[in-house]
Amino acid sequence: MQRHESYTHGHHESVLRSHTWRTVENSAAYLIPSLAPGQRLLDVGSGPGTITIDLARRLAPGRVTGVDASAEIVEQATARAVDVGVLNVDFRTGDAYRLDFDDDTFDIVHAHQVLQHLADPVAALREFRRVTKPGGVVAARDVDYGGVIIEPLSPGLANWQSVYDTVHRANGGDPHAGRALPRWARDAGFDDVTTSAASWCFATGEDRAWWGGLWADRSLESDFAPRSIEIGAATQADLVEMAEAWQHWAGEPAGVFVFPHLEILARV
Repeated sequence: MQRHESYTHGHHESVLRSHTWRTVENSAAYLIPSLAPGQRLLDVGSGPGTITIDLARRLAPGRVTGVDASAEIVEQATARAVDVGVLNVDFRTGDAYRLDFDDDTFDIVHAHQVLQHLADPVAALREFRRVTKPGGVVAARDVDYGGVIIEPLSPGLANWQSVYDTVHRANGGDPHAGRALPRWARDAGFDDVTTSAASWCFATGEDRAWWGGLWADRSLESDFAPRSIEIGAATQADLVEMAEAWQHWAGEPAGVFVFPHLEILARV
């Protein structure tokens, strides 16, 4: 089956600036009660590896493997693990639809912010299920851009919301993936699915400066920028307006940005 999808954000520094901020505590807290030392875990779409390495620390002496489509990012994650001295983790390139592991290999398969970028998330979840041991769990967490709260919402940020939605869908993904996770899991053959929700809230001056600054940069420099122009969703002037709107929002004393996520624990 041919699938048409591409990663909306790419791997520009402004993207990795947010990805390397992620930890189990701020991005996978729902999974913590399911973790136990000695477990074997697969992290699909592991990116720069900060969550993966954090999981490896918690599961030692269990083994953790991170899989990502980008060889460059895999190399960076491998170097990070060496730098911090975490030895029970490895990273390799791979395809979420065709994982290079035997059936029933892992106690946990984890995917953070991955399914929203896939053209066939149900097929990916079936593959996650295949490599999970009976009694194990598939854990997935995805944002839902349809529930984002921005205050104050300027015309530039409203345009960013609209253009982002268009680009994400043109790339084959679903920006409203969060709300679809329970349905996708059941379509993939899971009967035992627990659903929860959590949010990132950026409301302090420091948080706004960081979040607004990185999105100002991403609006102009990440893969989102040329793709939005390529498909006619935005002009360069629109992108400049979005970046300026993000910087203005970052300086708003009462500014708030809330990113909602849904989470599933699907038992095999």
